[in-house]
Amino acid sequence: MKCFGFLAIYCVLGLLVPIAGAAESPQMLNVWPAKPPGDSSQIGKEEWTGKRVTNVTEPTLAIYRPAKESNSGVAVIVCPGGGYKALMMSYEGEEVAQWLTTQGITGIVLKYRVPAPPGIAHHLPALQDAQRSISLVRSKALEWGINPDKIGILGFSAGGHLTAAACTNFDKRAYDAIDAVDQVSCRPDFGVSIYPGGIFKKGTAGELAPEIRVSKQTPPIFIAQAGDDPFSDNSVYLYLALKQAGVPVELHMYTKGGHGFGIKQTGKPSATWTDRCADWMRSEGILNSAEAQHPAPAAAKS
Repeated sequence: MKCFGFLAIYCVLGLLVPIAGAAESPQMLNVWPAKPPGDSSQIGKEEWTGKRVTNVTEPTLAIYRPAKESNSGVAVIVCPGGGYKALMMSYEGEEVAQWLTTQGITGIVLKYRVPAPPGIAHHLPALQDAQRSISLVRSKALEWGINPDKIGILGFSAGGHLTAAACTNFDKRAYDAIDAVDQVSCRPDFGVSIYPGGIFKKGTAGELAPEIRVSKQTPPIFIAQAGDDPFSDNSVYLYLALKQAGVPVELHMYTKGGHGFGIKQTGKPSATWTDRCADWMRSEGILNSAEAQHPAPAAAKS
């Protein structure tokens, strides 16, 4: 993969440094060895407003490692939300990855392409990035101290939709294979979908969107949403489809929390989803019961 050069070497060596406490910057890696699939010429220059980014045309992975002595071998790719127009990179991205490290998990934030070029399905570039990222992380498993059979994906809002799409489209890539990385499986071993949107077709009684192709091969999924979220039906319909297909699934529907609570410590019931998610990972055998069991870090309310 010629594009990585010394960057790949730097990443592998740098990843040995624990970043607990967020003192160390994450290691960065390009998702694609060259230009990503598709034409992004009509997308403007990447723009940041605080921790919010839009016009993403060059997707990257930011890798947060747990302390070496607590590394469980589990890795989770984190997909921030933003309606496939922007990405909320703090409380739905880097802060989530930092929490994952306290559980002994390698947290990997995916800055995926948004928005899609005109005439392209809004989720397609993001799905391509997610599929490529899963294969890329799995191809690096030995180097990074990751179990290749314990690689999951976690997303919020549009990222929750992306999580569901990645978990149900691993049998066919959304792009033509370009190198050896694409010969590695892009099937997540588990998914975590937090207040997803776009799961079902509007105006229908729960008919799933065509890109959400639930089958019995779909990996186990954890879902959390608040009942006062106007999009809460999405989690219900996703849960029912997974249950009917015989897929292990756990749903937490909290009374209050609204939409977009991320990992913020709001004091509302929805703020406990991280504890329940960690419990679920242990119950599913993803994490060992002896792994670190720390609460989510207190994050600034916004």
